[in-house]
Amino acid sequence: MSSDNERSEDPGSGAPEQLALIRETVRKAKVPRAKPRTWRGAALAEELPVARVLVNKGVLHLDQYFDYAVPEELDADAQPGVRVRVRFGAGARNVRGGRREGGGLIDGFLVERRAESDYTGALAALAYVVSPEPVLGPELLALSRAVADRYAGSLADVLQLAVPPRNGRAEAKPSPEPLPPPPAPSAGSWERYAQGPAFLRALAEGGAPRAVWTALPGPHWPEEIARAMAATLASGRGALVVVPDGRGAGRVDAALTALLGRGRHALLTADSGPEKRYREWLAVRRGSVRAVVGTRAAMFAPVTDLGLVAVWDDGDSSHSDDNAPFPHVREVLELRAAHGRCAFLLGGTNCTVEAAQLVESGWALPLRADREQLRTAAPLVRTVGDGELARDGAARTARLPSLAWQTVRDGLRSGPVLVQVPRRGYAPRLACERCREPARCRHCAGPLQAPDQRDLDCAWCGRAETAWHCVACGSNRLRAQIVGARRTAEELGRAFPAVPVRTSGRDHILDSVPDVPALVVSTPGAEPVAEGGYAAALLLDGWAMVGRPDLRAGEEALRRWTAAASLVRGRPEGGTVVVVAEPTLRAVQALVRWDPVGHARRELAERAELGFPPVSRMASVTGSPEALAAFLAAAELPPQAEVLGPVPVPGTESGRPRRPGDAPPGESWERVLLRVPPGSGAALAAALKAAQAARMSRGSGEQVRIRVDPPDIG
Repeated sequence: MSSDNERSEDPGSGAPEQLALIRETVRKAKVPRAKPRTWRGAALAEELPVARVLVNKGVLHLDQYFDYAVPEELDADAQPGVRVRVRFGAGARNVRGGRREGGGLIDGFLVERRAESDYTGALAALAYVVSPEPVLGPELLALSRAVADRYAGSLADVLQLAVPPRNGRAEAKPSPEPLPPPPAPSAGSWERYAQGPAFLRALAEGGAPRAVWTALPGPHWPEEIARAMAATLASGRGALVVVPDGRGAGRVDAALTALLGRGRHALLTADSGPEKRYREWLAVRRGSVRAVVGTRAAMFAPVTDLGLVAVWDDGDSSHSDDNAPFPHVREVLELRAAHGRCAFLLGGTNCTVEAAQLVESGWALPLRADREQLRTAAPLVRTVGDGELARDGAARTARLPSLAWQTVRDGLRSGPVLVQVPRRGYAPRLACERCREPARCRHCAGPLQAPDQRDLDCAWCGRAETAWHCVACGSNRLRAQIVGARRTAEELGRAFPAVPVRTSGRDHILDSVPDVPALVVSTPGAEPVAEGGYAAALLLDGWAMVGRPDLRAGEEALRRWTAAASLVRGRPEGGTVVVVAEPTLRAVQALVRWDPVGHARRELAERAELGFPPVSRMASVTGSPEALAAFLAAAELPPQAEVLGPVPVPGTESGRPRRPGDAPPGESWERVLLRVPPGSGAALAAALKAAQAARMSRGSGEQVRIRVDPPDIG
């Protein structure tokens, strides 16, 4: 026996020979080899051999298209709108076989096929087509570019928000066949509005009306939105509605299903999960479904032949995205209505200043009910001021006035009672102790603050104020006060031991409560819907909401109050609301009269006089003092731009998550506000974008954070 045979008897001795034999067998087998991702020497597509690609880098100095060669084998799949993978970052010297090679693989979108490239050097080839599904159409691309320009951001960042992540299983399933247009619906509860039936008729006939809708209180708004969508579908066009949260989306979804049945609309919310959400989104993109109900990300939904865009409760902070470039649903839908020439509906039980400006400018028309309808639908609103609280013995012991006690007692005889309690963290701004006029800076009209409880300074421009006095009454005394909300809620539970107490807040939000006597304690925005409506509601610690250090404090307080009061039964059914706040405050008076439109108009007139948004355009720039100074020195701002600040940015408290815009732990950041008059917003955004791109391209140290039209400016 040979020595080779002897070695072969050892189990491990023949391993090298066996591996070599396997490799040789694989090499000789006629199995397709993996394509080289550089496609060196590969033939190119005969027609339109150049692909224009948007690479997913998300940095401003690379916010442009890049040309790539299209290999012949990818010709059929490499169509505009598909996802591709390309090599990016190779130097111009890395050219072999007529192809640029090297660089890392990166995702991108193929936006155009061209016959030739503007670039004179060698092109890299597309690595491969991720999926032949065209997900980026021309309309969505144009909208995303407009949003990026308006908010001084990059197109890649906007597409991250507009196009959901791919899911292979959802993509492999075919979408259902589209259903024929439904018949036009009846007006239903739209009859309560003078122009309501005419608005629905215009939608059903293919018109494009624009309306700011002040909805009556009560449970009818989801059905009214559903009827507006159904009227648009009856004209053969698509409809898109965006609501602040999944609870509201579920209510509109149920109303639309009850009106038209299943299969005519898609529900796009984060609660759906990635696969189901992408499957629904694909059904919209493929034209199988022409109606969409969703939350914030649905504002970019690619609805075919869009005829109506609508947003409910545009003042809710959920409508402002926390990811760059921070677009707002209202502004995006305004762009879609203008570019697509479709109808626009902005609705809510309240009216924001931006909505009032749309009506004031003539861009949209008001859609409201008359006072007789309002008196029937709205509850009775009563107030309790500071003077009554001071004189009331019950208020001194339980932090709740006698009127509120009696209202709770009476309401519990016929149903549940809602108690709205401001969440922790509401910090009041300063105001005149005598007349409650907000304390403002003499130089820029920004809100005054007292960080160390002694010295006054401006939260916008940072200037010190040593001799403040109220411009309305002349007083020089300031006030800041918050009543303990948690203790008040505990006292309510002790006072009514036989009544169940249910809570709804950040940790656990209730969708609905039954029509039985109960105390429902909720933070603003988390109020559950009561079957049959609440018998009564208490709106506690009003000063904590009106006194927040923010330009929108009064508007936001009124929005929260009207949203809660809208869940209460109407006055003919005995519905009563008690708001614990100073009766002379503008927002409180607007709630008593149920006049959110009048409040918004007065706010708009005042902001126009003082140069506040939305009459002016603003941007905030945040970063370290060194980076902020360098950025402002390099930025070519419009001549009319006014620089307010810098002022320190609060740091993240120990043990709490970092919020968007907060300084990192241990670092000191500053913020500057840039204000320009109407008509200069586009120039300001372009200047900020150019300055940020220049810093990125040079690698000039840390970058700054830019936010155009910030929702909170102090």
